[in-house]
Amino acid sequence: MRTFPVLSVVIATHNSERQLVPVLSALVQGVTAGVLRDVTLVDSGSTDGTATIADAAGCAFLSSVADVGVRLRQGAAHSRGRWVLFLSDCSILEEGWAREVMTFIETCERRGQAERIAATFRLAVDGYGIGPRIGEALAVARLALFGLPAPGQGLLISRSYYERLGGHPSGARAERRLIARIGRRRIHLLRPHVLMPAKDV
Repeated sequence: MRTFPVLSVVIATHNSERQLVPVLSALVQGVTAGVLRDVTLVDSGSTDGTATIADAAGCAFLSSVADVGVRLRQGAAHSRGRWVLFLSDCSILEEGWAREVMTFIETCERRGQAERIAATFRLAVDGYGIGPRIGEALAVARLALFGLPAPGQGLLISRSYYERLGGHPSGARAERRLIARIGRRRIHLLRPHVLMPAKDV
């Protein structure tokens, strides 16, 4: 029988003070649902109030290097959950995400699929008008055709699977390279949306 909480969230930050508060606020439901164990922010030399926000929210805060792949690996190593959810510093999860994640984790572990499948969220682009809607349509098409969610769309993966894959690679496009290594057929699309700015899609 599984014991909660099992999930860690890892976020790479850099001068993220302005966008971070709603991102962390959306994670509170993971605590109340009993699924979220800890949140780790891995920072590359912020000069704003990012560290203060992390402290106020009860997050671990690690000072690190500019390479996002290195930072995400460090965050995963520091976290304690059996599953890790990687988000960007502007990824705002929709109401109901915790219940969906809990169901996904339970199903994977019950079926022995924890080391064979990962998950991401549906994308919603922040803003009004045709531009954000086009961004959403392109993201859906990209995911359907190539299995390539945007990095900020979220990646939910078991720690054992992540470690077997070698974690995020160092260097440019680390998040997309890990997603490509997992492969489109092993990435499940969860029902809740994640809200992102159009510039990050």
